[in-house]
Amino acid sequence: MIVFVILAGGAGLLVGLSRQLNGRLALSTNAWESSFWNHIVGLAFVSLIALLAGDLFGGAPLGAPWWAFLGGPIGVLFIAAGSWAINRIGAAPTAMLIIAGQMISGVLIDMAMGIQGQLWARTLGVALILGGMWVTRAAKVKA
Repeated sequence: MIVFVILAGGAGLLVGLSRQLNGRLALSTNAWESSFWNHIVGLAFVSLIALLAGDLFGGAPLGAPWWAFLGGPIGVLFIAAGSWAINRIGAAPTAMLIIAGQMISGVLIDMAMGIQGQLWARTLGVALILGGMWVTRAAKVKA
């Protein structure tokens, strides 16, 4: 279990770093072009890793439902939106809003799938994230 906690925490750190790097790229291009280059370089990277590992085409993607492929377009929108936002509202507010959006969608997906959990705890978690953003924003305004 600890391995998965470390992997998830590491992934969160990489998301924050990725947002910063793509935001910087968007300053030299624009949000859409930044998303384009993010995915081109990512495709080259994952292709190299998969070729080195020898498992590039080991799955059966045609067996997946059509909607499983929506992750690609959603990823493009995510990268472009984050690249646009980070340069306008800053890294911390962008990160908090992304996390809040992930929490809200995670709660809704868990509820739709019938995953057991307390609604009050889920709602409190989202409220704490949004409250943290509000406190951070209020502190900036007063400073």
